[in-house]
Formats: sequence, C-alpha cells, structure tokens
Amino acid sequence: MNPLAPLYRLADRLRHLRHADTGQRGEDLAHRYLRRQGLLIVARNWRPPQGGGEIDLVACESSPSGDTLVFVEVKTLISGQHNAPERNVDHDKITTLQRAARDYVRRAKADPGRVRFDIIAIAGDRIEHFRDAFPPL
Repeated sequence: MNPLAPLYRLADRLRHLRHADTGQRGEDLAHRYLRRQGLLIVARNWRPPQGGGEIDLVACESSPSGDTLVFVEVKTLISGQHNAPERNVDHDKITTLQRAARDYVRRAKADPGRVRFDIIAIAGDRIEHFRDAFPPL
C-alpha cells in the first residue's frame, strides 16, 4: 500500500465536502483505480490550449513491448440511477477526445501508434474499465 494513500483519501474527502461534484469524485476514484492497475497518471483534466474538449485522465502503461499512452474518459452516475454511464460517450464526445488526444500526442512528441482510449464507468460502488473503448487516432 502506498504510504501516502491515507492523505490522498483525506484530500478527496475534503474536496468532496467543498464541491459536491459527482464527476470530480469519479475522477478521483478512477485515478486511484488506474494507479492500482500499474498505470502512471501523467495528466488530469488536460485541455488543449486552443480549446476543444478535455481529457479526464492521461496515463502511461508500461509493457515489455513499449509504453502506451492511455487517454481515459471517466463517466460517473449516482448510485440511484439505472443507466450504464459508458453509454454517455457518444460520437461527438469521441471525436472531441480524439482531436484533443492528437494535440496532446503532438505536443508530447509521443508515438501516435502507441495510443489507446479507455472509458472508466462508475455507478455507485461499481467500477468498470473498458480498454480500447473506441478506435485510436
């Protein structure tokens, strides 16, 4: 266990007291989930300087074949709702995410062939990770 984990949880609780924001809470949960899965979070709420979308989380996944840049869209629903949160990622959202990711890859001088788009869906206590949720750049 990370020795700083209790501090992260405390900071999350304080932020949630100040902002009763379901989306922010979901991003915090997704951030911790991805770190437990071994991914390195390199950016949160990244926006291209010219505008046009926001990427919730940008992570790096290391493997023997090389590093993969992972762009993550987080969708969160309150526990009483019965819809699947991942269904809220429509064609327009995908296009916006791909455009923002292209800009990020260009600025980071990353390999566009080593990119993946994931969705983290959070509904109540359930966290689902959809790897390769839609086509890369």
